[in-house]
Amino acid sequence: MDPTFLPPLSQVLAAWFELLRGGELVDHVEASLIRSGAGFGLAVVTAIPLGLLIGWYRPVADFLNPVLELFRNTAALALLPVFVLILGLGETSKISIILYACSWPILLNTIAGVKGVDPLLIKSARSMGLGPARLFQKVILPAAVPTVFTGVRLAGAYSILVLVAAEMVGAKAGLGYLINYAQFNFRVPDMYAGIITISVLGLAVNLLLVRLERRFSTWRT
Repeated sequence: MDPTFLPPLSQVLAAWFELLRGGELVDHVEASLIRSGAGFGLAVVTAIPLGLLIGWYRPVADFLNPVLELFRNTAALALLPVFVLILGLGETSKISIILYACSWPILLNTIAGVKGVDPLLIKSARSMGLGPARLFQKVILPAAVPTVFTGVRLAGAYSILVLVAAEMVGAKAGLGYLINYAQFNFRVPDMYAGIITISVLGLAVNLLLVRLERRFSTWRT
């Protein structure tokens, strides 16, 4: 391979440390984490309650299912131009597209988690006199946690992937901007340094969510 287009790892790491030492990498990582964290956090606090509601109450599911089926098959990045046209090139459009992309895996897995609870557990709880509220708290929620966190982990990956694409449009900071800027200016080692940083961030987010899942699933063997 031509080292001009695929430089050796030593050269990429040297560029990475140079970006880190100059403070440029820290600024880009901070900008990306703020956007990604905001969109991902909003998706968690909105999609999980909505998924629990849809999964537990049949009338709500029947009412919202046509809308869900329409939008769940629409790729988030295909709607990026729409978000930019409506919300502009600022932070709002970037956070909103991340929120949209992250909401679907969380929402769909939460619904599947609630609907996938063992019916025998529900019957046993009802036979012991648990009302709907206690049944939901003591049986449905704990049983659905593993599936919910599968969606949360997928959303964590999406928050990084969609962020990169969003930052390539009209951004002045962020890892996506760094990669795009480095490519246009033929700073190939800097481009690969940005890609490596994104990969490490994605791995760190996944490990954090795995630890959080274990914390909320202490009842499992």
